[in-house]
Amino acid sequence: MDGTVLVADDDRTIRTVLTQALTRAGCKVHATSSMTTLMRWVEEGKGDLVISDVVMPDGNGLESLPKIREERPNLPVIVISAQNTIMTAIEAAEKDAYDYLPKPFDLPDLMKRANRALVSKPRLAAQPADPADGGDGLPLVGRAPAMQALYQLVARVVNTDLSVLITGESGTGKSLIAKTIHDLSDRRTLPFVTATASDLAKMEGPASLLSRARNGTLLFDEVGDLSDEAQARVVRMLDAQTDGGPRIMATSQADLAASMEQGAFRQDLYYRLSGVSLNVPSLRERVDDIPLLAEHFLQKAEREGLPARRFAAEAENLIRTYSWPGNVRQLENTARRLAVTATEAEITRADAEIVLNNQPQMEPLAGGNSDKLGATVAKHLRRYFDLHGGVLPPPGLYGRILREIEFPLIEIALDATGGNQAKCADLLGINRNTLRKKITDLDISVTRRRKLM
Repeated sequence: MDGTVLVADDDRTIRTVLTQALTRAGCKVHATSSMTTLMRWVEEGKGDLVISDVVMPDGNGLESLPKIREERPNLPVIVISAQNTIMTAIEAAEKDAYDYLPKPFDLPDLMKRANRALVSKPRLAAQPADPADGGDGLPLVGRAPAMQALYQLVARVVNTDLSVLITGESGTGKSLIAKTIHDLSDRRTLPFVTATASDLAKMEGPASLLSRARNGTLLFDEVGDLSDEAQARVVRMLDAQTDGGPRIMATSQADLAASMEQGAFRQDLYYRLSGVSLNVPSLRERVDDIPLLAEHFLQKAEREGLPARRFAAEAENLIRTYSWPGNVRQLENTARRLAVTATEAEITRADAEIVLNNQPQMEPLAGGNSDKLGATVAKHLRRYFDLHGGVLPPPGLYGRILREIEFPLIEIALDATGGNQAKCADLLGINRNTLRKKITDLDISVTRRRKLM
């Protein structure tokens, strides 16, 4: 390895380790804990490679990338960061970093990347398009804790060889997550191949897929929909795969674990695909991201030639509280329709109501089975808290929630027992006098009739 490397990190241990390793490899090294010093070296024309941390006492490595690129267009920069989220990796790619490694990093791996940078000097900018907004149009935009947790997990698995199973409802962007992992990995210059049912319908299908994917990535989209015969072919293909083959990923909106228990999905295939499992949250689990995404889609529509639009506060609130059974895909289609149908630059609540009233609001049932009561209640409670925008609900929440549950429970139980309070009390397992008091307190109307149940 030959060249001068500029190392910028506020961690003395990392500076020492990198200096020793690069020096032993034959490089000259200038190390600093100051972003100001690093930028002075760059402006003076020093260095053939920069290895920089993101958060420094006097600056930010990512924010300095455009200036480095302006000063020295051909100077490669490897970004290392303890902020190991997918958004950091995406920002590094957007700002033309040569490479990105999350901390803690593997030293031999970093040395290989440094050597490649010094020899060939390719850049992330020359790689496939921005993974933040992939070809299927569903951006990886989100500040919600569920999305941040997903980013952190993705960042940890990007450069491993483990198989990845990505689950989530329709329209959440599962295939985009798979493509993003590929585009940010060491395999980014190799093929990304999506297997279809027709690919697996022929005996030679698996061999053809492996040939096309080479050492890149092979994705089985909606693997839960594969026939028994196709599943068997995939298992045989994976069993015969040698070291150095493609990385395997799969997506599914079905609960594969439940399908496996019901005998509808092969157990051996499930365990081969689920080396790492990622769940992409629904919009109902990331309510605060809805306005952010909606605005993103309006801006995207404007770039594509549709009229410039913005949401009025009342329209944004309506968009935020809608259930979005079709998730991000449905939200994008809605935003595009509003960009076309709204009569003014500002989208009103009435404009949004016209579009949303023509769309279903029911929540999809995962795997064809409804959630258990506890999970459903938990989902609605999380949404209730989310809708308060980070502010606690008014005091007295316990009583309000119990009332919300008690009212329909008693009303339905009374209907089921034909209004017979003695039978209803027995059904509920409470005292009859307690039931009467609750009927009065909750103002429930009781109609006594013969019930054929």
